[in-house]
Formats: sequence, C-alpha cells, structure tokens
Amino acid sequence: MSASAPRRSGGARANTARRELVENEIYEHATRLFAERGFAGTSLQDIADALGITRPALYYYVRSKDELLAKLVSEVTEGPLADLAEVVERTDPDPVRKLRGVVSVLVARQTRQPERFRLLIRSEAELPAELTAAYTASRRSVLAVVSGVIDEGVRAGRFRPVDPRLAALGVLGMCNWVAWWFHPGGRDDPAVVAEGLADMAVGALQRADDRVPDGDGPAAALKLLRQDLDHLERLLDE
Repeated sequence: MSASAPRRSGGARANTARRELVENEIYEHATRLFAERGFAGTSLQDIADALGITRPALYYYVRSKDELLAKLVSEVTEGPLADLAEVVERTDPDPVRKLRGVVSVLVARQTRQPERFRLLIRSEAELPAELTAAYTASRRSVLAVVSGVIDEGVRAGRFRPVDPRLAALGVLGMCNWVAWWFHPGGRDDPAVVAEGLADMAVGALQRADDRVPDGDGPAAALKLLRQDLDHLERLLDE
C-alpha cells in the first residue's frame, strides 16, 4: 500500500504537468491565430490543426472558442491585480518605492506575454459582453491602485502636486506600450526595461530633494509654501 501511493502521486503530478504544458501550447497558438486572423476568423479546427491534434482531442482541454478567449483575457486582466495588491499592502510606507514596485509589476507582465496583451487590445471590439465588463472592471481597478499610490506620494510631499488620476494614466500608458515594442529574447533585458521605466515614472513625479517637506500632513506643506512666499517677497523687494 505504502509503495503504491507515491506512484499514484507521481503519476498525478506528471499528468498535471503535461496538461499545463499542452494548455500553454494551446494558448500560444490561439494567441497567434487570433492576432493574425481575428477572433471571428479563427475556428477551433484552426487551433487543432496548428497543434497537430484532432478537434475532439482539443475538446479535452477547451470546450469552446469563447472559453479559450475568456481564459486568455482573465489571465491578462486579473493577473496584475494580485501582484499590485501585494506591492501596495506592504508595510513599507515610502510611496516612491511603492511606485517603483507598481511599475516593475506592470512592465514584467508586458515583457512576459506581450502577444496576449496586444491580442486583448485588438480583440476588444469582439469580446462578449461579460468579458468586456470584466476587462473594464480590471482596468479601472489597476488605475485606482496606481492613482492611490501617486495620491499617497502627493499627500506625503514626495511627489509634485499633480492630478493623481492623470499621472496614473500617463504611467500606465508608458507601461502598456512595452507590449508593442518588446520582443522576448531580443536585445532588451526585461529587468533593465522595468528598472529604466520605474526610474522614468519616479523622475517625472518626484519632488527635488530640497522641495520635500520635513514632515507629513498640511502643516509641513504649509511650511514649504511659506518658504516659497518668503523667497518671492525677497525678490519683489530687490
């Protein structure tokens, strides 16, 4: 009995690993075909032919084209939210480090699977209503997370007094554009890209060191404002 249990466990793990391998291959071929022919112009038979299997064999892994697209969409839209939540919920209170972490998460997603993100953008008009709603909700959630981090930085005096939502849209646009020019295995290293774009995001928003309040809250911001007013009065008196 004890000798047979490990064999069953090992067999189950092997079956699970094989299924994941085949499913990933299905996703890759489906992504390519959807991008080349459009969602409406691609059939399950096309995907089965690309895999070199029969259509009945494909049904073992996916029941319909809509289900396949739903899995691709959910992977692209839901994946970043968990990673972003982990970044913003850390005990580290520094909004600069949080923004760097947010940008790193978003860019890493784009560099790992740029084709799937491009597919989502190109197929947006063809998405079923429920997928469109899920995609819209996900985008709003991501925007809220990034806006929240920027707002936190503004309130702490670490970032310039910008509109958090507008600044977040700029940061997201920069990160999302990676999917259109990054090529896995190409000349650009994903870690270098993520670090460089994080530097740019922080550089666009961060106050100069001599403009950072020496405390949190309105009192510290007013102190900095009074210093500016004193400087302006001196210039006017000259």
